[in-house]
Amino acid sequence: MERINDMKKIIINGGAKLKGAVYIEGSKNSVVALIPASIMCRDKVRLYNYPKIADVYVLIDILKILNVNVKIADDYIEIDSTNIESTSLISEKMSLLRASYYFMGSMLTLFNHVDISLPGGCYLGPRPIDLHLKGLKLLNCSVEKDDGMFHLHSERLIGNKIFLDIASVGATINIMLASIYAEGETIIENAAKEPEIIDVANFLNKMGAKIEGAGTCLIKITGVKSLIGVDHNVIPDRIEAGTYLLIGAACGKEVELHNVNPNHLQAVIAKLIESNVDIKVQKDKLFISKSENLLPLNIRTAVYPGFPTDLQQIITALLTQANGMSIINETIYSSRFKNCDDFIKMGANIHVENDTAIVLGPCELTGTEVEASDLRGGASLILAGLVANKQTIINNVEHIFRGYGNIVNKLKTLNAQIEIIE
Repeated sequence: MERINDMKKIIINGGAKLKGAVYIEGSKNSVVALIPASIMCRDKVRLYNYPKIADVYVLIDILKILNVNVKIADDYIEIDSTNIESTSLISEKMSLLRASYYFMGSMLTLFNHVDISLPGGCYLGPRPIDLHLKGLKLLNCSVEKDDGMFHLHSERLIGNKIFLDIASVGATINIMLASIYAEGETIIENAAKEPEIIDVANFLNKMGAKIEGAGTCLIKITGVKSLIGVDHNVIPDRIEAGTYLLIGAACGKEVELHNVNPNHLQAVIAKLIESNVDIKVQKDKLFISKSENLLPLNIRTAVYPGFPTDLQQIITALLTQANGMSIINETIYSSRFKNCDDFIKMGANIHVENDTAIVLGPCELTGTEVEASDLRGGASLILAGLVANKQTIINNVEHIFRGYGNIVNKLKTLNAQIEIIE
């Protein structure tokens, strides 16, 4: 596992044909909610198929602040919250990832009170947590903010009907967590439908929660008195799988992806087929090879089951190799095109205006020194480096390791000429 270290760089010598198999790890966007959710049972929980990424280890450090015992094995994480303490979460660890906000819902449920730092993570434009706070207030919680801290308190959480103005994954899960022990019934309308929400709901229901409708726009939670510890397998990471799919489409020669759920990737698979990429789908495997005549695409990001914003930057790198004009419309995060400056530096023909990028291809990319400004932008630069002539040097690679476990070693097994250096 590549640990966060802002002095490290990734060096890529492009042009290699990639061949072999990659095992896809558990979902980052699931596990970062499952870990905060696990403490609500005050019992032992084991999470199998967890991703070996930096965000997981940061969350484990936060658990230790709360006096939670954690055992890390190769195939599972054991979380024992029997002796959890109500401690203020005022730590620099909280600023290292966006998903630290899930402790709002779980700690409020356990103790009716939490003092918590503002969440961190990649800057992708404005990412307010207003919907989270709106939902918590409707559950009879008071919210105060000062000096970068939120102070949440409730004498007793009471179920309510909550309509989300935007189908937010984070707000949907946080409200679910805060509703588990709330009196009566909570209904979330216009809930997000992502597979990670279903995974979290299934985990909570195993523990004894009563959640119905996860994966639809209306979720109903009936309050319970207690939860019990369980074992749970984290679903495969659809974004990691999509990343390797796109890398395979760019420079693959019989690349295999194992431990995938193709149903979670339908929008991506459909677009790659439209672009003339050869993909074979099995129950939990995907097989992909580079297209010799990659066709341009029109991409519009959308909430699930639409094309994921998390893969927009990466498919933009792929489309520099397509024969013609591609148009990418980013509807979710305003700063997802920051990586285009580095693509242009490498020789791409891209014009960005507001929330739209126009890519004219094919472009011959030439390796140079670039900056990973965020997690998925960093992954897009890896794809660009793999297809480029000469050497690409990627700085700020700590962003990449937040969401991709052992990505350098995985690519090396596929014959990529890639290294980490200090």
